[in-house]
Amino acid sequence: MRYSAFKLLIEGLRGQSGWKPVWRDPEPQTEYDYIIVGGGGHGLATAHYLAKIYKKSRIAVLEKGWIGGGNVGRNTTIIRSNYLLDGNEPLYEFSLKLWEGLEQDLNYNTMVSQRGILNLCHSDAQRDAYRRRGNAMLLNGADAELLDQNQVREMVPFLDFENARFPIKGGLLQRRGGTVRHDAVAWGYARSADSHGVDIIQNCEVTGFRVEKGTIKGVETSRGYIGAKKVGVAVAGSSSRVMAMAGLRLPIESHVLQAFVSEGLKPVIPGVITFGAGHFYVSQSDKGGLVFGGDIDGYNSYAQRGNLPVVEDVLEGGMALMPMIGRARLLRMWGGLMDMSMDGSPFIDKTPIEGLYFNGGWCYGGFKATPASGYVFAHLLATDTPHETATDLRLDRFRTGAMIDEKGVGAQPNLH
Repeated sequence: MRYSAFKLLIEGLRGQSGWKPVWRDPEPQTEYDYIIVGGGGHGLATAHYLAKIYKKSRIAVLEKGWIGGGNVGRNTTIIRSNYLLDGNEPLYEFSLKLWEGLEQDLNYNTMVSQRGILNLCHSDAQRDAYRRRGNAMLLNGADAELLDQNQVREMVPFLDFENARFPIKGGLLQRRGGTVRHDAVAWGYARSADSHGVDIIQNCEVTGFRVEKGTIKGVETSRGYIGAKKVGVAVAGSSSRVMAMAGLRLPIESHVLQAFVSEGLKPVIPGVITFGAGHFYVSQSDKGGLVFGGDIDGYNSYAQRGNLPVVEDVLEGGMALMPMIGRARLLRMWGGLMDMSMDGSPFIDKTPIEGLYFNGGWCYGGFKATPASGYVFAHLLATDTPHETATDLRLDRFRTGAMIDEKGVGAQPNLH
């Protein structure tokens, strides 16, 4: 069923009786050509592009819970491509371009809102770093503008510009950045993948891999064994546990990242704002709630909930940036499970097991990379060669010394 204004009109006249389920709920087949482990944004996007762009068939997505119950529904919805290093920036710019045409591609309202993202700077050295990053963005085809204090003040006059510890001296603006409705992304990709023949199998947990003579043969699941010629794993914070079933150890730690929503307020935040003297980022949803977050909890965990010290730290950052936030009430909070790599950059690569592929280590960048991650992972699965924007995202880069240290903090994910 294709959505359109005409379809909405007709269904309104006939009492909304003609709508069909957005995707099927099939029983798993005994064997597939491609199995994608993980029904989050990256897994569903991979299946969509594998079927639509690369014309592959006999594809299944296996999700241990329900569609939208993982990280794809547990984030702050920000999209951007304001990265610095060559190993990352082309991929995120590719992703932003895919976001810009996503609703037409999926025939689904994912609520892409390119309201802009503003990274504030609070020192001369930070302004120099932003100038460098902005130039790298421009060289990779992205947009970037370096703003002085007066330009920032005109855009967001409610910030605390005269803060003695953190004076706002300017900012780096990417106007094409913004937000997207996270649940709609999952639903849109699931609907499109299903329409191209992909089996989306929920409540189907992978419990093991069947490997014979170094080649993948299929997966053991809570619903029985399923054979496969190729298996792609995209399970975010569960990456280490899932890949350990295949005997593989990853350079990844799992941490909790908390997110928060305030009560509904009148429109005040024009786009996305990030605090440069701490880790705090905020936007405003269409319902009026302030959506914000900050640092990960600094301990390893597989729980989708966090602890109060990080809540305090995030709110302190918000108060330092915009004291008026102290008058708003916190409505709800949640945690997502982050797969933190040792250099702050992801992996999309083959594994030493023939036919087994891995996509993970996204740290803070998972949601914004969803379209490109799915596209390039589908390219790898279909062609056995890396996409041109993902040639550096190799699993062996720590052994070879070819790290992509985007944050400059080395092997300390708790500091990313």
